[in-house]
Amino acid sequence: MASSDHTGDHHGSGSFPADPMHQFEIKRLLDINIAGFDISFTNSALFMLIAVFIISFTTIISVRKNSIIPSRMQSIVELSYEFVADMVRQNVGSQGKNYFPFIFTLFMFVLFLNMLGMIPYGFTVTSHIAVTFALAMLIFIGVTIIGFVKHGLGFFGFFVPKGVPIFMLPLLVVIEVISYFTRPISLSVRLFANMMAGHTMLKVFSGFVILMGFLGGWLPLAVMVAFTGLEILIAFLQAYVFAILTCIYLNDALHMH
Repeated sequence: MASSDHTGDHHGSGSFPADPMHQFEIKRLLDINIAGFDISFTNSALFMLIAVFIISFTTIISVRKNSIIPSRMQSIVELSYEFVADMVRQNVGSQGKNYFPFIFTLFMFVLFLNMLGMIPYGFTVTSHIAVTFALAMLIFIGVTIIGFVKHGLGFFGFFVPKGVPIFMLPLLVVIEVISYFTRPISLSVRLFANMMAGHTMLKVFSGFVILMGFLGGWLPLAVMVAFTGLEILIAFLQAYVFAILTCIYLNDALHMH
């Protein structure tokens, strides 16, 4: 888990281990500067590439074999495929199948980024608001474009609630517009905050284990083990929530519900 990174570093004898926020530090691995723009290759970019490689490798290998009696890896990929396909069917409907590849890619990408952060000395890419907000804005802009392509200017009707008195429409329309434009903020902050908070807590408990030693550290160690299991569950749930909210936003754009 990323929270174990540098847990052995001390500021002094008997002092608390390194800053729990140190694990979120972005480090340059390769300095690249083009026309005054800093596009350096960082640990964040590295773990994104690792996630893409693992997803691509496991998926391609599983599809190539495609045996009647599936291997363990093939079973996992098929279960992931059916899980996301069912999510899309239930939340978007039959029109959602055209967007399944994107939802599947999004879910797997966020899930693997979350899980890679649980590996010792790993880096949690989704603990950075810049990353989660970029993903959320991509979804927001894409869904909005789909809404206008599907309905034209009629998509503005999405902001007009049905069956309400005319004198209340100006207020409700403003509320609907504000609610719509805050979607990328809520979507990105939810993922970022959960991942950062969880890994910070793991780092803090690991520090207590070191400070209290073998005899006194068993209680925080037990709490840390239990919390690690909870954090793995949260890593999966946050990927699921990110994907299902994307499905809901897509359903709104397609059906204007």
